[in-house]
Amino acid sequence: MFQFLFKYPSAAFSKGEFVLLASWPAWVLAAAILIAAGVILWHITRNRGRLGGWRPVAVWCLQTALVALVLFLLWRPALSIATLRPQQNIVAVLLDDSGSMAIREGGKTRLEQATAVLRSGLAKSLGERFQVRLYRFGKHLERIQNPEEATGKAEASRIGESLKEALAEASTLPLGAVVLLSDGADNAGGIDLETVSQIRQKRIPVHTIGMGRERFEKDIEVRDVQLAPRVLADSRLSAQVTYLQNGFTQGKARLSVKEGGKVLASKEITFKADGTPETETLVFNAGTAATRSLQFSIDPMEGEENRDNNARMRLVNVEASKPRILYIEGEPRWEFKFIRRAIEEDRSLELVSMLRTTQNKIYFQGTKDTKELKDGFPAKAEELFAYQGLIIGNVEAGYFTPAQQELIREFVNRRGGGVLFLGGRATLSEGGYASSPFMELLPVSLPDRKGTFHRDEANPELTATGRDNLICRLEEQPDRNAERWKKLPLLADYQEVGAPKPGAVVLAEARPAAGGKYPLLAIQNYGRGRSAIFATSGSWRWQMQQPLEDRTHEMFWQQLLRWLVSESPGQIAGATPRSVLSDETNVQLRAEVRSKSFQPLANAKVQANIMGPEGLSATVPLDPVPDEEGIFAATWTADKPGSYVAEILATEDEGGKEKETGRDVVVFRREDGVAEHFNAGQNRELLQKLSEQTGGRYYTPETASKLSEEISYSEAGITVRETRDLWDMPAIFLLALVLRSLEWLLRRKWGVV
Repeated sequence: MFQFLFKYPSAAFSKGEFVLLASWPAWVLAAAILIAAGVILWHITRNRGRLGGWRPVAVWCLQTALVALVLFLLWRPALSIATLRPQQNIVAVLLDDSGSMAIREGGKTRLEQATAVLRSGLAKSLGERFQVRLYRFGKHLERIQNPEEATGKAEASRIGESLKEALAEASTLPLGAVVLLSDGADNAGGIDLETVSQIRQKRIPVHTIGMGRERFEKDIEVRDVQLAPRVLADSRLSAQVTYLQNGFTQGKARLSVKEGGKVLASKEITFKADGTPETETLVFNAGTAATRSLQFSIDPMEGEENRDNNARMRLVNVEASKPRILYIEGEPRWEFKFIRRAIEEDRSLELVSMLRTTQNKIYFQGTKDTKELKDGFPAKAEELFAYQGLIIGNVEAGYFTPAQQELIREFVNRRGGGVLFLGGRATLSEGGYASSPFMELLPVSLPDRKGTFHRDEANPELTATGRDNLICRLEEQPDRNAERWKKLPLLADYQEVGAPKPGAVVLAEARPAAGGKYPLLAIQNYGRGRSAIFATSGSWRWQMQQPLEDRTHEMFWQQLLRWLVSESPGQIAGATPRSVLSDETNVQLRAEVRSKSFQPLANAKVQANIMGPEGLSATVPLDPVPDEEGIFAATWTADKPGSYVAEILATEDEGGKEKETGRDVVVFRREDGVAEHFNAGQNRELLQKLSEQTGGRYYTPETASKLSEEISYSEAGITVRETRDLWDMPAIFLLALVLRSLEWLLRRKWGVV
């Protein structure tokens, strides 16, 4: 319809430049229109007859518009446009050969639909005007002779890289345009600005033909899985699985986590609204020390169109390390005894304790030798920072020197350790913590007064956040977990600790019989570490007043202390941005290196010893990162798919000899041909944006037949400048007819014809 009315396709107007071919300048046209408007106004004013009110104005506007249109045509309007010379230019046709193009829709794969578009006459019409070069692309670009050579088996789709390869191959040739047939599923995260800039500099339009539906009618996709990349042995892991579905609202399915086909945990889920991301939590045991390859999946549903996006793999490094926790207690009490007993059963934690039995006597347990803690509580960073966690029991702030108080703060802030404050008759507000550096560490704002410790029973109750938190998880189901906590034996005492600080999270509250509620268990992140408060000394009742086989007390304390130290880094902390490389080969390794006092080490020698599939081994040096003291990094290419283990080792020179500073382990996995099945709907936004930014147009398979004509409008390659008249457009004739007819109809209605 557009071309019928305006004589030329819309592409000609978007690419062309409007010109007036008459020898008279444009200002003469404007002057002529103004003079004509004045004459018409003078004439209507003198001969208005029965025309009253606004009617003369309407007639004047219609007549002036018609005269202006005629004068405009006398100035010979035209379109100046550059077009490609026939048979002297090359058009590159890029056919997406990736795995997502093999998805079947309506009985045909997307690749078969793309081939049909080319075979329906597009390839022939392009070949009659230009020299056509046909390519298929996945990770790389490859020249082919006919569309049937594309198989839809490429393991990845790199649209940006393929476009750059096409430009490079035709750098010395007259490339007039690029035609891209694709579903827009680019595994490289989109097309970078540099590639688009190169295309625009050469003025090469990229015309895109979008293949496939933008979303499936019936599909379930696991979008993401969030869980800790490393964990202590025998810990409980919590994974947040995000998924999206279409066509199965209110349907039920089974969500599970498996290792080597063995189900570690599962739950039934009910789908909500179509197209809305949903998140479910799976809790399971990490098991013994090893690198775990975990598959999170949703069982396929009947009629599901794409079943290859129902699962995601994740790696978890279950560590064999045994973090050490220093527990200082101000007096013998039941809480101390039962906490020690609970941790002694945990083979992944080591508890070292200092118990003040009298004012000047300390009883040590769990020390490695007689030298450890021989001078009492550590006064040097190297001594305190050898631990990963710290528990401060019923100890007044004045027991620690100002230097030790600051050292405890740095233990959390700089070292990245975890500290837990317990309630008691001589601690927290009762022990002067409100006016000490401890106040900064605490996740609550302590009241600056005495009388906060109460030897009255209180009922522990979870908050909404605590119901789902792993620290407080006694039952898998949140509702059942909350009920389990309500049935626990009453705490022997509780302590008022004030309101939680911004950023802190309250997991449990104490509710005394007298009424009110007070934060019982609160946590927060601080610096590189974390801190917590458990405002009671009466949880020992959970052991004493329940059956012997009940493990509530042990489970709670083991989970709380594992959380306390689970992210405490060693002197070497290795990391990689992604533990799973989907259709990527380059992995970025990064290590943070610190001294025994956890100051950044800039002069260390760092390397990664990598072991991979099929006996692969490699040693990769990590180089210092500019402007980031103590940070070392390297990029390494993982040539084969599979799981990899990188042991990062750091050494430093001491007197001409290399001494080991520390080591850490990073695990990652490379997968090929997996990402193609996720976000597999047509990425129309990417294709349209690519076309708009390069001067091309986006087409559907139904409108692709217009491409062969519109592709000629280009400023790349070998072009010729054409001038095309606009005066004989049907739209102008129709406009003149409408103006004249409208005036006649109005005059007839008013009776002045």
